[in-house]
Amino acid sequence: MIRPAEPRDLAPIMAFWNPMIRATTVTFSSEEKTEAGLAEMIASRRAAGAEFLVAEAGGQVLGLATYAQFRGGNGYAHAMEHTIILAPAAQGRGLGRALMLALEGHARAAGCHVLVAGVSGENTAGIGFHAAIGFVETGRMPQVGRKFGRWLDLVLMQKTL
Repeated sequence: MIRPAEPRDLAPIMAFWNPMIRATTVTFSSEEKTEAGLAEMIASRRAAGAEFLVAEAGGQVLGLATYAQFRGGNGYAHAMEHTIILAPAAQGRGLGRALMLALEGHARAAGCHVLVAGVSGENTAGIGFHAAIGFVETGRMPQVGRKFGRWLDLVLMQKTL
């Protein structure tokens, strides 16, 4: 089931997102999520007309998808960047596709014209996932991220809604 995130979802989200932050280059950030920070993210995105969704299966929250304006300024008001994170147990079960379908529907209804994905160049599964759901690579930015003492490439992908 795909639904809007609720306060009770904060701890389960941190349970799969923070280990990913600690151990992978899927995200370049090394700052772990907190309940207060997640609550603020959800509230600020909703206040801006965006959404923060979760995928739930068997009573467990196994994934999230959210979006916000790609860049500041009114010229970018119709271009949104999204984040999708799945718990390891959710991968390969169709929950990512379901989350993105719901997120795209919300974004389209909110007036979004383009969704942007910023994917780590090392995240070949993430690049493949986005390509499979209609995103195309539009740019590659070498060595713009840094984590674990290494420079990391960012792959930009987009989908016109």
